Amino acid sequence: MTDMKMLAIDLGASSGRGIVGSFNGEKLSLCENHRFSNDPVITNGRMYWDILRIFHEIKQSITKTVIAGEGIRSIGIDTWGVDYALLDRNGRMLANPTHYRDRRTVGIVDYASDKLSMEQLYATCGIQCLEFNTVFQLLADLREDPSVFDRASRMLNIPDLLNYFLTGKMANEYTVLSTGALLDAKTRGIAFEMLEQMGIPRHLFGDVVSPGTRLGKLLPQVLEETGKTDAEVMTVASHDTASAVLAVPTQEKDFIYISSGTWSLMGTELSEPLINAESERLNLTNEGGAMNTVRFLKNIMGLWLIQESRRQWRREGNEYSFAQMEAWAKECKPLQCFIDPDDASFATPGNMPERIREFCRRTGQHVPESVGEVVRCIYESLALKYRKTAESIEELMGKQAKVIHVVGGGTKDGFLSQMTADACGVPVAAGPEEATAIGNLMMQTIAAGEVADLAEARQVVAASFALKHYEPTSDRGVWDEAYGKFCALY
Repeated sequence: MTDMKMLAIDLGASSGRGIVGSFNGEKLSLCENHRFSNDPVITNGRMYWDILRIFHEIKQSITKTVIAGEGIRSIGIDTWGVDYALLDRNGRMLANPTHYRDRRTVGIVDYASDKLSMEQLYATCGIQCLEFNTVFQLLADLREDPSVFDRASRMLNIPDLLNYFLTGKMANEYTVLSTGALLDAKTRGIAFEMLEQMGIPRHLFGDVVSPGTRLGKLLPQVLEETGKTDAEVMTVASHDTASAVLAVPTQEKDFIYISSGTWSLMGTELSEPLINAESERLNLTNEGGAMNTVRFLKNIMGLWLIQESRRQWRREGNEYSFAQMEAWAKECKPLQCFIDPDDASFATPGNMPERIREFCRRTGQHVPESVGEVVRCIYESLALKYRKTAESIEELMGKQAKVIHVVGGGTKDGFLSQMTADACGVPVAAGPEEATAIGNLMMQTIAAGEVADLAEARQVVAASFALKHYEPTSDRGVWDEAYGKFCALY
């Protein structure tokens, strides 16, 4: 058969890229055709996404497919979750989308609790309570400007907004909408009664559409910029983690994954949501997945800790590569100190190394001073957090995972993968690195009828991309002792 060619637009919190996928009926191959930085803009005390620059870069990627004569059949966009734009009745943005790390939601949970109990919110949505959830961001908008929803006609999450810019069609895609505590987890529709109780009106939302929904061709004014293409834009599993989980190369039903990048999203895949008192206590979340599945997971502060530390060292005039930082970490004494990666002090931009030292001082531990010590503290703390999260998921599932699948950009970090195997005491299979873009592309093949279902898509991924395997090698007793100290921190 002739290769089916598609374009995946994969947008992360720090960069974006366009990747052309070619599927020959058995294997998928990738070719990156455009990459760009995704930098937030802070103005007048508010942190925004530069959404028009992002849209410009997307059009550059499409243009390159036209120039290269790629003949792409479809285009899919995936991005991070929770963030959105409000549009007026003319379909124009009221403002640039606010970044989820903006401080306007600090303390918003207490404000929300006056309108609705957090127990009721979790019982309805099954979503981990995080201050940047879409529902809390909307409440922050309302608190700041009580008339905002009178001017706003629709709310679109970031991938839906970009699809709208391309096609003129507004749609609220299931997987990305589910990340913000807006959906009823059981009906998988918008939780209108709950939202109205919180002062968020129905008119902001349209029908919820599934991954694989065809939105249409590019608008004429977009084609004028990109050149002629017959490619059709469709929704994929538009939340980047939903696309990454689609690309986990396994045929096992009860698997545990870590989608490793700026965030570490660790969980398993269910057919129905799991919402009870214990899942609420453990702050586990039920987000939408491809093919009507549920991603039962925990959001863990991931490589953001490394990325923000590196930015601080750069601000101090020291340009360290990731390879250098890892090499220095390997030279340091192991298991000296730990942090809770999800401590609120690490959530916003700033001097991350000093915040880590302060956490260690406050908890009476060894204080990491050198670059290597700080990096090793982060890696070991993440590995131990993965163990704690895996045990929570396994307890609720009543089953133990035989392997942990790590997908995404974090698979490049073999040191962390090895630590994860050692801390958790189970093998780690790392790869594919480009899981998000791969999942995006495989959803396009499913929608086109070239691949039958989720199981076949994962078979294609397994056949197309090599994995790296890490077996536990360290003294289990040493890690058990470290785990006890780690759990005592919070």
